[in-house]
Amino acid sequence: MELNLSHRPTAHCENGAISTLLRYHGVDMSEPMIFGLASGLFFCHLPFVKMSGMPVTTFRTFPGVLFKRITRLLGIKTESRRYLSKDKAMAAMDDVLLREEKPVACVVGMYYLPYMPIEYRFHFNGHNICIIGKDEQTGDYAVLDSNATQKVTISRRDLLKVRFAKGGTYPLLGQMYWIKSMPEQLPDLSPLILRAIRKTCRNMAFTPKFVPYAGARGIIYLSRRIRRWEQKMGKRRAMLNLAQLIRMLEEIGTGGAGFRFMYGAFLQEASAATGLTELNAFSQRITEIGDLWREFAYKASRICKRRAGESYTYDDLGDMLERIGGLELAFFRDLDSLVSKSL
Repeated sequence: MELNLSHRPTAHCENGAISTLLRYHGVDMSEPMIFGLASGLFFCHLPFVKMSGMPVTTFRTFPGVLFKRITRLLGIKTESRRYLSKDKAMAAMDDVLLREEKPVACVVGMYYLPYMPIEYRFHFNGHNICIIGKDEQTGDYAVLDSNATQKVTISRRDLLKVRFAKGGTYPLLGQMYWIKSMPEQLPDLSPLILRAIRKTCRNMAFTPKFVPYAGARGIIYLSRRIRRWEQKMGKRRAMLNLAQLIRMLEEIGTGGAGFRFMYGAFLQEASAATGLTELNAFSQRITEIGDLWREFAYKASRICKRRAGESYTYDDLGDMLERIGGLELAFFRDLDSLVSKSL
C-alpha cells in the first residue's frame, strides 16, 4: 500500500515534511510560505547546550515548532506522539498509515539512514522524513526525504534504528506526527502573514536583554565569544568549535544564509498576498544579509583549513558577526515598524 504522493525536493527537512502532509490534505503551500507563516527564522547561540561536545548554534526555531505553529494558524487538528516501546511506536505508525491512510512524519537520527551518503552522516537527532507507504511482503517503507533526490525505501529494522537513535542532543523516543483533520475552510492568509512577520520581528529584535544569546543580540553575543576562543580553548579546540559553527550554518538543515534567502522569498510572496509592496525592499535587504552569512562561512572555513599564508583571524570573524548582528537588529526593527502600521 502506498499513498499517492510524489517527491518534491525542499531546502529544509521539517518544511518538506510539513509540505508533504499538507499536500496530501489538499493544501499546496510553498516552502517559504510555510517557513514564514510559522515564524521559523531565529538565532540562538547556546554555550550550555552541547552537540558532539560543542555549543549549539541554531538559525531557526527549535525542531517541532514549525509544525505546531502552522497547523494552529490554519485551524488544522494534529497529533504528535513519543513512545518508550519500539513495537508500540511502529504499530501506531502502521495504524495511521495503513488503517487511516494518512502520511506520517517521523523525527529521526540522520547517522543511520541507509540511503544517506556516508559523507553527510552525523549524529543529529532532528531530521524529518515522511512515511507514505509500506510493502506488506518485504516490510519495507516508502519514504519522502527532502535530502533525497527521489522517493526512497527503508527496512523496518533501519526505520526502528533511526526512530530510536541514541546519538545526538536528545533521545527521539520514536517521535512521529500527522494531520488528524482539516477545517472546512482555511482562514484568510493576509492577516496571518502580517502577524507572523511581527512575531519573527519580536523574536529577533526585541528579546529581553537578560537573554543575550537569542535573536539578533545573540549574533553580537557570539561575536564577542568567538574572539576569545583561541585564548580560552587553544587552537585545536577553537578550530573544532568553529567547524561545528560552520556545519550549523551551512550543512545542518538549511543554515543561516539559506534561511535568510528563504525568508526573503517569503517576504516576496507576502507582498503579493497582502498588497504591502514595501516588503519587496525588505526581501532584498534580508537576502543581502544572507550573502554576508555566506561570506562569513567562507572565511571561517579558510581558518579551519589552516592553509599557509592564510590571513583571516577570529577577530575578523568577530567583526563580521558584529556587523551582521547590527544589520539584523535594524532590519527586524524596521520591518516591525512597517507591519505594525498595517495591523
